[in-house]
Amino acid sequence: MTLLLSNDDVRQLLNVPDCIEALESAYTELGKGEAAFRDRMDLVSPGVKDDTMYILKSMDGLIPNAGVSCVRITSDMHHFFEVNGQLRRKKLPAVPGERYTGLGVLLSTETTAPLMFFTDGVTNPTRVAATTALGIKYLARKDAKTVALLGCGKQADKQVPAVAAVRDVDVIKCYSPTGQNRTKFARETSETYGVNVVDVNSADEAVEGADIILCATNARAHVFDPAWAKPGVHIGCITQFEIPPEAVHAADIAVAHTATAEPIFTTTHGLEHPEQTGKNQSFAKDAAVDKLPTLADLLAGNAKGRENDDQVTMYLNTVGIGLQFTAVGALLYRKAKEQGVGREIPTEWMTQSGMS
Repeated sequence: MTLLLSNDDVRQLLNVPDCIEALESAYTELGKGEAAFRDRMDLVSPGVKDDTMYILKSMDGLIPNAGVSCVRITSDMHHFFEVNGQLRRKKLPAVPGERYTGLGVLLSTETTAPLMFFTDGVTNPTRVAATTALGIKYLARKDAKTVALLGCGKQADKQVPAVAAVRDVDVIKCYSPTGQNRTKFARETSETYGVNVVDVNSADEAVEGADIILCATNARAHVFDPAWAKPGVHIGCITQFEIPPEAVHAADIAVAHTATAEPIFTTTHGLEHPEQTGKNQSFAKDAAVDKLPTLADLLAGNAKGRENDDQVTMYLNTVGIGLQFTAVGALLYRKAKEQGVGREIPTEWMTQSGMS
């Protein structure tokens, strides 16, 4: 039988500490050459409105020691716009009923059969936050207690339990431009995760005295000021667009998620994806991302981490990879089978005999 997991099922099964552990193992295997992934690919065409684009995104990964591979796909309608001169992106709920399409397909490397289909609404921000947590675990000072969180949206939410899972946090100071949003975010995340989250009135106030600075916005342009990189601080982000190249070069130790800073874009109708232009287009070259050690290098012991408390360290989250969904998918499958969560469908429905 093949399992089907909804977002509610995933929410029941997945927690940040377990996700961190699963990804730590996967990246270590990747650094040792015992796992593999392919770069993300985005297929782009015009959207239903003049100011939108349709994007089919795919990524995959393979972990032989876990006996699984996985393909994650999203079918999205994106709207790109500017706020105060900064490019931003909004994913539109184009599915009837104002819903989104994103799912993973977990496959067995032993029988080749589909083991599970799972939605990615909960999985996606959790795996991003867990990866950020690994950057903190291996690069931030051991005594780091004060955190600045720039951003108060869906991705920022999971950053709260992620940083708290790897460091003994006293306070997380959050900032976003809309006061009502950040006040609500601080209150709700404090109650949900049992962490002291307070909202502040400016980014400068958030980073003042911070041991860890995390960028978690939907901005497609720089939000980090290199002047914030005081001795001993650790810097993290959820997209490379948030960090200017000069801040990457100024860090004593900078580690990239992968050596590839952007997906492979293929477009129709002569379209130009906004992230292929201007500062975004030159980021990989300007920041010399392909020369940086990767997170897998760091975890496998192929690259050095922090060596003293005065160093400025950075984890640069370049682009997501299918290996993350492979590791989390394997975790979800095991827990779902143990706890009897999800729905089952005959595997025969998803497979075939002979060539028919």
